[in-house]
Amino acid sequence: MNQLRLGNGFERSTKRTRRPAFLEEMLAVVPWDGLVARIAPFAPAGATGRPPYPVLLLLRVHFLQQWFSLADEAVEEALHDIPVYRAFAGIDPGTTGIPDATTILRFRHLLGRHDLATALLRTVNDVREARGARPDGPPRHAGRCDDRRGPGLDEEPDGHGEPEMHQTRKGNQWFSGMKAHSGVDADSGLVHTVVATPANVHDLAAAGSLLHGDEVIVHGDSGYRGVARWWDTPGVAWMVAMPPGRRRLLAPRSAEAVVERAKASVRTKVEHPFRVIKRQFGHVKARYRGLA
Repeated sequence: MNQLRLGNGFERSTKRTRRPAFLEEMLAVVPWDGLVARIAPFAPAGATGRPPYPVLLLLRVHFLQQWFSLADEAVEEALHDIPVYRAFAGIDPGTTGIPDATTILRFRHLLGRHDLATALLRTVNDVREARGARPDGPPRHAGRCDDRRGPGLDEEPDGHGEPEMHQTRKGNQWFSGMKAHSGVDADSGLVHTVVATPANVHDLAAAGSLLHGDEVIVHGDSGYRGVARWWDTPGVAWMVAMPPGRRRLLAPRSAEAVVERAKASVRTKVEHPFRVIKRQFGHVKARYRGLA
């Protein structure tokens, strides 16, 4: 085995990898001050005992968990092992210390207990509107995609299931978990609304909750058939996809087929955020209590 040189750790490598680049971008674009202001009124005051960790530090650790699919213990170990994670969170082990898994868990429960995830999304939307990401005027579109997490994930050792989850059947397969509904802007592809429900709740039940109020045209997949009768949305035109079975029977160059392709080209914007969540962040299956 080759002996390590005295200069080990000061190599001449200049390659900039994707992880530091991504974290640097997030430091620049996420409205951290606004998010911290939403959480601070609910954070522990720390009048006695050990001073609490800064809200900004814990929030960035929480984001690291979501982006890299890390459990509480795993993100604690990663903060010890990976300098770029510590730099992103603003951790100096010699002064601030590294939060343990229990502290990280309590912070996540704090967010869920006070429904702060919704408030954080609202803050991000406010910043986007202020920067012109959602200007008034052009039509906006909402869509939906769902994530039915794998069977059995709500089963606990004591026999009591996760109360926020439920079973549902799709085709000939049963799923147990939660469903995420999202509203996405067709121009920018940015998510503006997220609603979480048990997996057995029909798509139509959450459709109206996905609208921010300025829509002119709303696109959805075939699960939204009958939405105009379900929700009273004057001034909104619903563009709902044809059921797959009927669409396969259309002639390739027919007028109906052209219309369906045009609908799909808009609705595809809602699928991209779920691709990022599942493939890039690794959240194909997740188990969290207290944060729907």
